[in-house]
Amino acid sequence: MNAQIIAIANQKGGVGKTTTCANLGIGLARAGKKVLLVDGDPQGSLTISLGNPQPDKLPVTLSDMMGKVLTDQPIAPHEGILHHAEGVDLMPADIQLSGMEVSLVNAMSRETVLKQYLDTVKRDYTHILIDCQPSLGMLTVNALAAANRVLIPVQAEYLPAKGLEQLLQTISKVRRQINPKLQIDGILLTMVDSRTNFAKEVSALLRETYGGKIKVFGTDIPHSVRAKETSAEGKSIFAHDPGGKVAEGYENLTKEVLKIEKQREKCKAGFGR
Repeated sequence: MNAQIIAIANQKGGVGKTTTCANLGIGLARAGKKVLLVDGDPQGSLTISLGNPQPDKLPVTLSDMMGKVLTDQPIAPHEGILHHAEGVDLMPADIQLSGMEVSLVNAMSRETVLKQYLDTVKRDYTHILIDCQPSLGMLTVNALAAANRVLIPVQAEYLPAKGLEQLLQTISKVRRQINPKLQIDGILLTMVDSRTNFAKEVSALLRETYGGKIKVFGTDIPHSVRAKETSAEGKSIFAHDPGGKVAEGYENLTKEVLKIEKQREKCKAGFGR
């Protein structure tokens, strides 16, 4: 079984990428999967939200691993990988990763450096989730080149059509030129305030605009102050507020993600006959 590599991407910040990466990852671990979370953002939000408040003090981060790929140095098994109490592993990031973005510009096969790193660890996992930085730069392109699936969180508060167009163009360019295996799992509406009609309108508009081409997840992630608190605690929403609506949302999202996987496996098996 090949590891499923899912990039969580949107070049707009503050749409719930990191929260989704952490909680979907831990949701998958709760469903019995072996999960590695990769922090692909120099700000280290995922690293911080999983209980490492000072990423810069960690001895090994993603930029070190990518640096080893660039200089052809061997990578030791499990090197730099941290373990989280809720059953996931983490390859952390810190501000050095923004220097890596600069180094990549002149590197050979610069789009696939992250993929080459993940190739060294992927046999230990069923799922690898990459939290992308909020830009369409070299690091995000590396994540898309390494992934076979993309999940796009979109905040239900404004009409994100313009930004989405750019992201979708980047994804189709990566698919054409570097990674034909890349498929979009869907658009995930986050921070949905179900009391307002506005969220319903955004949801309807997204389904109308993209629903024909791209799945919009049936699950919405509700807006919640408690979800914001979790990142300060280094715990997932499942540990922080297990009976709450957000935990329920991420549990349902986990089921949807696994279902997409099953359907694709079935299709593949059908083609193979």
